[in-house]
Amino acid sequence: MRQHKFPPGWDAERVQKVLTHYEEQTEDEAMAEDEAAFEDSIQTMMGVPCELVPAIRELLAKHHA
Repeated sequence: MRQHKFPPGWDAERVQKVLTHYEEQTEDEAMAEDEAAFEDSIQTMMGVPCELVPAIRELLAKHHA
């Protein structure tokens, strides 16, 4: 049996809960969730070139550490 590695604070049960949430979500609920993300006052959404994603992930990891 293959062992899965999860990020800190995550386990198979938590992953299953997230999968269930999105699999059971209606289209209207998904749209409302997406729109709410753009209204968050402490985060921002932006498009970035794909080649910058690794560097951005590294910066975010350092910020959260």
